This record gives sequence, structure tokens and C-alpha cells, in this order.
Amino acid sequence: MKIVVGFVDTAEGHAAIDKAIEEAKLRDASLVVLNSKPGGRHEEAEDYIAMSRALAATEATLKESGVTYDIHEYVRGNKPSKDIVDAVADHEADLIVIGIRTRSATGKMLLGSNALDILHDATVPVLCVKAE
Repeated sequence: MKIVVGFVDTAEGHAAIDKAIEEAKLRDASLVVLNSKPGGRHEEAEDYIAMSRALAATEATLKESGVTYDIHEYVRGNKPSKDIVDAVADHEADLIVIGIRTRSATGKMLLGSNALDILHDATVPVLCVKAE
């Protein structure tokens, strides 16, 4: 069994990693940790450096947990929701774990919602996790 977990360096992203580790242990599964970036001129070099550090820290957490994992950074010009849904097919995953935050209905309408897109487009169950 494989679990795709979307990672961003936020409280919600770290909560998703923690829950994915817990689920992997429970289900004897491996993790596919995915960080999606738009690429091009949408992000500054500092953003890539910061994410590289965050992924290194996350990898240390994963090693310590003892679960089997792979870390992937997608820079395909896609929305993170598309990359996560595509990763399910690419890695033949059985579950998606994502971190979510509470937003108003107006915020969801104006800004869109990767979580909502994942819920609509996923072909496997999605476990949504809130940060404490």
C-alpha cells in the first residue's frame, strides 16, 4: 500500500506528515511525500532554499519514524491539486493525506481551494488533517 501526502512548510503541512506517518504504520504502507511548485518566475530563489530546508527536516522526521518513503518535488507548472491527484496514478497510491486550514466561504471562492479540488478529483480516499 502507498500513501501520497502533500507537503508544504506550514502547520497544516507538518500535521499532514505526522498523520501520514501514523497511517503508514497502521496500514504497513510506504509514503510518497510530494511538494508541488509552479516553477518559472512564480517563486523566488529564497523560496526554493527555504523549501529545501523544510524537506530536509521532514526527511529527518521520516527517517526517525522508520516508515518507508520517497520525497518528490514537482515543478511542472500545475496547481498542487493536479500534481497530488496525478501522483496517485504515478505511484499507484491507495490514499491521499493533506493538511487543510479553515477558510471562509468567500476566501474559498476568491482564492480557490487545492483541498476542494483534490476532494473532487481524487480516485482514492482523502484524509484531511487540521493543525492543532
